[in-house]
Amino acid sequence: MKKLILSSIILFTGFVQAQLDRSVMPSPAPQKENDLKESEVFTTANGITVILSENHKIPKVSFDLSMGSDSRMEGTKAGLSEMSGSLIMSGTNNRSKDQLDKEIDYIGASLSADKNSMFLSCLTKHVDKGLSLMSDVLINANFPQSEFDRIKKQNENALMSAKSDANTMAQNAVVKVNFPNHPYSDVMTEATLNNITREDVVNYFKTSFTPKGSYLVVVGDITRQQTEELLNKYFGSWSGEGALENRFDAGNFSKGNRVVFVKKPGAVQSVVYVTFPVKIMQGDKNQLPLTVLNNIFGGGGFGTRLMQNLREDKAYTYGCYSSLNIQDDGAWLSAGGNFRNAVTDSAVTQILSEFEKITTEFVKDEELNLTKSTMNGKFAISLENPQTIARFALNIIKNKLPKDYYRNYLQRLESVNKQDVLDMAQQYFTSKNCNIVVVGNEEIIDKLKKFDSDGKIELFDAFGNEVKEMKKADISKEQLIDNYIYAVTQTKSKKELSKKLKKIKSYERVTDLSSAKIPIPLKMSDYWMAPETEAQKMEGQGMVFQKSFYDGKSGFTYNMQAGKKEMTSQEMASKKKSSGLFPEMNYAKNGTNYDLIGVENQNGIDFYVVKTVEDSSESYDYFNKTTFLKEKSVSIRKQGDETIESTNVLGDYKDVGGILFPHSMSMSFGEMTFSGKVSKMVVNEKIDLKDFKD
Repeated sequence: MKKLILSSIILFTGFVQAQLDRSVMPSPAPQKENDLKESEVFTTANGITVILSENHKIPKVSFDLSMGSDSRMEGTKAGLSEMSGSLIMSGTNNRSKDQLDKEIDYIGASLSADKNSMFLSCLTKHVDKGLSLMSDVLINANFPQSEFDRIKKQNENALMSAKSDANTMAQNAVVKVNFPNHPYSDVMTEATLNNITREDVVNYFKTSFTPKGSYLVVVGDITRQQTEELLNKYFGSWSGEGALENRFDAGNFSKGNRVVFVKKPGAVQSVVYVTFPVKIMQGDKNQLPLTVLNNIFGGGGFGTRLMQNLREDKAYTYGCYSSLNIQDDGAWLSAGGNFRNAVTDSAVTQILSEFEKITTEFVKDEELNLTKSTMNGKFAISLENPQTIARFALNIIKNKLPKDYYRNYLQRLESVNKQDVLDMAQQYFTSKNCNIVVVGNEEIIDKLKKFDSDGKIELFDAFGNEVKEMKKADISKEQLIDNYIYAVTQTKSKKELSKKLKKIKSYERVTDLSSAKIPIPLKMSDYWMAPETEAQKMEGQGMVFQKSFYDGKSGFTYNMQAGKKEMTSQEMASKKKSSGLFPEMNYAKNGTNYDLIGVENQNGIDFYVVKTVEDSSESYDYFNKTTFLKEKSVSIRKQGDETIESTNVLGDYKDVGGILFPHSMSMSFGEMTFSGKVSKMVVNEKIDLKDFKD
């Protein structure tokens, strides 16, 4: 009997294999219409459109409130909306920030806000308490000055980090070239941040967070009757003007290719984006087939055109992707990634080639089928989240979509064919009218000129603002150093300078440091003793995190992880070049490789820029053209295939012992930033270096 059963199985298996051609992907079954339960929609007396999706499986409920006002131009106060969003949860007329946080934590709720929305999630049994907290913030937020100052300082630190983050620099340039004179191009800078006041924040909140035209998505274990009663109780007194209405153009469509370059000195790889605006709005009939096209092109994983070409075939990068961004005020497409300097121009060539190729031929069946199958699966998974249903209803209302837009989504997806994809490519994609944004080392600039229709390169700064070519310096590098030394010593001649410097035997400086990523206060102590003894120590809460010592004959470095390490002869030689009260005075004598490369304008101020090169590192010092004081230093050190960049911004120069010393500083090391204020600065007093003798 067993032999008979086994024989039957073998015969059946052979029959099935004979009938199936496994080299051909099976055709998907016809898509059925989604059985989506419609959300309930109603409007409150003060103008809130409420979208309710009941789900009683879990005793939780969420309230997602979004404002109805359109975006606005912020101009000289770019960043105001982000600042305001960060401050909404900073306290109310009834509760301090700490009290608010404690009450939220006590009921295990989540309450958050950003520039145009507020979100609450809590257990059903705590919904009254949760809504009382949410409405208190919404109606009584008071934006304390202390919190405003704290958030402003955080933004200052973030801006410092942004200057050394190539991806952030590239994204800033992308929005600027695609959408000039548009809310998307409102990029915060140090100048715009300094223009923002607490009163601006209060006014923004008052005019943006209003009930008329707002949308409230309610999801979870709650009924229509309960929702209406709670909203009347907690939001009935919420009032304000109508939603702001603004309309902006669809973007800047280039005539010919345009190359924008952002300098990142010392970079060993470039960030490249080929980008352009797209004339399409949310809910457009072409949105779905255009999304399919983008996912085939570069937005759908390792099997995309861009990945197969630039990663798998050419090995130019670990990843090359495209993104289609369709938002309320405009849409754009970007394609790119990170590439080695040597292949940056080749990468641009291949990306443009892929844009051209996909507009001239049909995509392959397997590309199309795989992409649609992946999108189908993601859509199905999204339906497992109760909030998805409510979000669908919100999109239908806001974007005036057909009521069955999501109900027949899978049917519409399945109907997308190769001709549709080609039509989308020919209508929206281009290889001839692109904005080509590159962030990297200026050594590659000349190789990029061939991509610009006019053969020129536009220079942008880290925040996407156009910069002029560096001007030629009107003095020599030796004159600059002399003027700097005269400025900080407040002298006017070599004789007067020599006399003053002979009197300076030592200094001690203590700087109080803070960092958003380190919860404890830090203290940095610097010591100098003539002729060349230097020591530095960083500590906090009784712990010494790092320290260093050098006296011209020996030296060491120490940190908590690696312990003590004696300086090598090479490190000693390098330290000798940079030691002294003013190391710049010894550049000529010790053979330092330095050059005055020109005058650069930053934020409306002209700076002499001095470049110093030593082994695998280079630095750039910025001297104010008017005062000759050093206001910034950027150090770039190459380590293998990576670069480590640090920036130190100096200010608040004060006279101590006849010498001008900076009393404020902001330092960044990658994403880590520190703000410092000098709390002690003394000259020619006794210095105790016993902590550096063990």
